[in-house]
Amino acid sequence: MINPRRYPLLATIAIFVIAYAICYVQFPYMLSTRVAGNLLTDNAYLGIVAVGMTVVILSGGIDLSVGAVIAFSGVFIAVMLRDTGLHPLLVFALLLALTTAFGAAMGALIHRLGMPPFIVTLAGMFLARGVAYMLTIDSVAIDHPFFDTLQSTYWLMPGKGRLTLIGVIMLLAFVVGHVVAHRTRFGANVFALGGGQQTARLMGSRVGRTTVMIYAFSGLMAGLGGIVFALYTGSGYPLATVGTELTAIATVVIGGTLLSGGAGYVFGTLFGVLTMGLIQTYIVFDGTLSSWWTKIAIGVLLLAFIVLQKALLRLGTPRGAAPA
Repeated sequence: MINPRRYPLLATIAIFVIAYAICYVQFPYMLSTRVAGNLLTDNAYLGIVAVGMTVVILSGGIDLSVGAVIAFSGVFIAVMLRDTGLHPLLVFALLLALTTAFGAAMGALIHRLGMPPFIVTLAGMFLARGVAYMLTIDSVAIDHPFFDTLQSTYWLMPGKGRLTLIGVIMLLAFVVGHVVAHRTRFGANVFALGGGQQTARLMGSRVGRTTVMIYAFSGLMAGLGGIVFALYTGSGYPLATVGTELTAIATVVIGGTLLSGGAGYVFGTLFGVLTMGLIQTYIVFDGTLSSWWTKIAIGVLLLAFIVLQKALLRLGTPRGAAPA
């Protein structure tokens, strides 16, 4: 018998398969490797950030800072390459160290002060965006030979589709996220924390350390997403990716992770990302629909999955007990 908590994941996969079939009937070219390659490339930065967001939501938390961290990352890379002689790889390493430390600091505040993740990460969002503005208020183009090489690196698939480097990085991020969340002691602690701090303590989890590591991981993924976004756009801009944190949350929920925490799959988030990308691709192929239909479709899917999650929580509540 299928575990009811897997229903959101199965629903996500089914929706993606059905939607792709509908798209194929209308536009047979949708099945080409070129479209598949573009689907991965165009959504790479969102997918990477969503990996970190999945771990955060599995723990029952939220991270509103990721969009601002992506913008800061792009500006940091652009300014450092423009004003210093550092190699891009060194700049990337410095950036990931900064964003990981930033996430860890938010996690420490959440645990030590007992503050809601919403408030702490909201403050982190304003802080990261503000620092990006301090570095520059203009868009800064990135011009470096090694950076150009990374941008132009791809693998030619059958059908002449291009699997770009950033597409591969996104897929690897999901593999790492799956291992971290579902195959490690840390991942078990994340799920335990999603069931409540008391539950986590009873299971022997060190709540403070786990909380810090969760938000450090989210910061790492946001920094990596920022690197990928910089490679995708070729510039850094402090106003970039406004609202990406909300899109990432929607992606995770559509991917089958419960907003209440404690249940979900990183693999499901991948299908959530691909479903969003597929909606955008369909609108481009159709040519007559406004881009706002993407927001409408995402809103409908998000509402449907929240209703499904609520129904599952009621099913899992013993008779006579109050539903969550």
